[in-house]
Amino acid sequence: MRKYLPTTSELIDRLSIVQLKEVFISEHKEEYAKEIKDIVHDLEEAGLDGEMIRAIVVLAQMNLHIWHNETKYRAGEGDGNLGLTHGLNGIRNTAKNKIQDALEDGGRKDYKIDCIAAEFKDWEVSW
Repeated sequence: MRKYLPTTSELIDRLSIVQLKEVFISEHKEEYAKEIKDIVHDLEEAGLDGEMIRAIVVLAQMNLHIWHNETKYRAGEGDGNLGLTHGLNGIRNTAKNKIQDALEDGGRKDYKIDCIAAEFKDWEVSW
């Protein structure tokens, strides 16, 4: 039985927003993780692979932040943090591995996923 009643496209949109909130509003991380779990459940009730959709959302989020962080660093603007980029790359690799697992096609996986520094723990996602 569905737990979240908007249309499927609205569910995916909400998932992308709540995924951002889980990272950027860390004092409510647990509440956002619960909402994410409910949305993934309802995507699966609609016949979709909710975990794969979430992994795609996470992958897009990490790529965007890596892009912005490296752009600042290369332009000499701000303090583009390479440690953050490396940590986000680990989360990015986890998302890619989850997508690869769902496809079950035996493709290559990247196991460099444990490189998020303690100072960036708010970036971790609630897999």
